[in-house]
Amino acid sequence: MKIHEYQAKEIFTRYGIPVPKNKMVESAEAIDGALREIGGDTFVVKAQIHAGGRGKAGGVRVAQGASEAARIAREMLGAKLVTRQSGPQGRVVRKISLDAAVAIDREYYLAVTLDRAKARGVILSSQAGGMDIEEVAHTQPEKINKTYFDLVFGLASYQAREVALGLGKDPAFVKAVTQIVQKLTEIFVRLDASLVEINPLVLTRDGAVTAIDAKIDFEDNGLYRHPEVGALRDPLEEDPREVEAKKYNLNYVGLDGSVGCMVNGAGLAMATMDVIMLAGGMPANFLDVGGGAKVDQVKAAFKIILSDERVKSILVNIFGGIMKCDVVADGIIQAARDVQLRVPLVVRLEGTNVEKGKELLRQSGIRITPAEGLSQAASLAVQLAGKS
Repeated sequence: MKIHEYQAKEIFTRYGIPVPKNKMVESAEAIDGALREIGGDTFVVKAQIHAGGRGKAGGVRVAQGASEAARIAREMLGAKLVTRQSGPQGRVVRKISLDAAVAIDREYYLAVTLDRAKARGVILSSQAGGMDIEEVAHTQPEKINKTYFDLVFGLASYQAREVALGLGKDPAFVKAVTQIVQKLTEIFVRLDASLVEINPLVLTRDGAVTAIDAKIDFEDNGLYRHPEVGALRDPLEEDPREVEAKKYNLNYVGLDGSVGCMVNGAGLAMATMDVIMLAGGMPANFLDVGGGAKVDQVKAAFKIILSDERVKSILVNIFGGIMKCDVVADGIIQAARDVQLRVPLVVRLEGTNVEKGKELLRQSGIRITPAEGLSQAASLAVQLAGKS
């Protein structure tokens, strides 16, 4: 789960990480009052969307004086911002963060995340912080320092100090950064985060160390332990199909292809997408209905897939174990009738009650293309998508 920058800064503040004075606004009427509350002569107006690359897309702008800041904020509110991470459709800016500007001397990068291959936490740090950090990581990876720590025993004090010394040698700077590293790691572990990032962490001209940006992503599977974190979710920033899928405990991720997929089991779903690509097509989604899906979940899965106008065919690939093939078939039939199926449907069933499931599909009167194996199913789905 992602949250907005202003929300991440609120968490930073609770944990003692310094951030500039800021206010979130979501209406034009609130702008002037927020600017007066912040005070000062220079402001940074930041679009609050769940997509990186805002700065290069005009979503982060410095304003001289309250009048200019108010004008920029009013222009941003309600506008569509297209960044390298938003996709060509962009994101509508519904919230703005108004921040007090700081005089920057140096910029750094600092983040805590999980190295899944090593099953350890890792602190990423660099003296090359700022908007081009992704390019630095790609072209000059040696400039990104990695410090691993045990997730059970936590980060040792000497490790936090080593991270700080990798960024600078001034004693006051090292002390401040050491404390921030410790706090970032505490947030990461205590709140079940998957990423806690500051880009950039800055040294100001008066010697202060401040996080002028903040990003926190949370592990969905840990949210049940943190209802206060779950309350920060902004469904307007999420794919509405993914929001709908969560209501039915379905695992859905929208993609850019034309072959819709409905599969039970994450591994089988990944394999299905791979075989679709080997057949020359592109999957429109990842959708795992789980091992024990009921008829209403199968119906919901169908409707979510068909809500994507790019879908030109659907491939259902089910291995019946806990979820029996006849249950899946019943859900397919009901969903197809409810939504008035408009694209070709390829179904491959194997496992428990497979013959009963196939018979239900044959007798349904719905146009269904059966397949006996995954390769054949993928090839048929790709061919039919090209003809739609």
